Amino acid sequence: MNSTELETDYLSRINRVFQYIDDHISSDLSLTKISEIAFFSPFHFHRVFKYVTGETLNEYVIRRRIEKSALDLLHKKSTVIEIAHKFGFCDNSSYTRSFKKYYGISPTQFKKQNPHRFSKISQLESKIGQDYPDHEKYLCVIDNLKKWTKMNAKIEIIELPKMDVAYVSCLGPQNLDRAYSQLIKWATPLGLMNEHVKPITIYHDSFKVTEHDKVRMSAGLVLEHPVTTEGEIGLVSIKPGKFIKGSFEINLNEFEKSWTGLFVWMNENGYKKADRDPFEIYHNNFKEHPEQKAIVDFYIPIKSQ
Repeated sequence: MNSTELETDYLSRINRVFQYIDDHISSDLSLTKISEIAFFSPFHFHRVFKYVTGETLNEYVIRRRIEKSALDLLHKKSTVIEIAHKFGFCDNSSYTRSFKKYYGISPTQFKKQNPHRFSKISQLESKIGQDYPDHEKYLCVIDNLKKWTKMNAKIEIIELPKMDVAYVSCLGPQNLDRAYSQLIKWATPLGLMNEHVKPITIYHDSFKVTEHDKVRMSAGLVLEHPVTTEGEIGLVSIKPGKFIKGSFEINLNEFEKSWTGLFVWMNENGYKKADRDPFEIYHNNFKEHPEQKAIVDFYIPIKSQ
């Protein structure tokens, strides 16, 4: 293998590891076990994983467990001890120590904070150097966001069938363009880049609790018929189920605002997010739009009521 083929092979194996970790987050995720999934020796896998992700396997696993537990603290009624055990921590003290390393406060304090303390809206405020909004300001922001969403989105509850997706994963939105370039390079000779193609971005992490440049995303194409993939290109199926679908025609700088508005709509209308990944499906090339706008549908998987 040349260096390019070798790197592609490594990325393909790491993709399998990402998926396995997500599916078995509370199980045995030791170096020995995971290196078997990747078909590497433990020593070689340790080096490859650190090269691809910038983290050791142990660092990555603990971070994923802490981030997933943080979402449960924000959105579920489980106790801190129940959440600690759910994500593979043997006792509350070890969980609390690990949690404080990431968020600076204990899980109990985190759970007691106002939910918007760690929301995207708060992150937007902090990015421009302001404090997190107080309750009155928060309500004003939410009210304005609800009005904007009502004017700019068509929102409905739909049932989606199973969808098969060819994808390339990446860490951080800064690497999403490269992932799409790799995907298109593979898909074009196969005739998949036609007028019916549906590009899709799947979000495996939440910007609420994961650092911006570590959010795992997949650039994908919804497949109309079975294909054989190779190298860095993976295959995944989106399970059938109920979704909130928000249809937007927006500027590129309004994606985060649109997602936040859709989640606010979900909460206001009494729906609960299911334990599956949200995603976007695109319907145009924004560069060809007269106002440089993207026509896009956002999907949040929800639990049946």
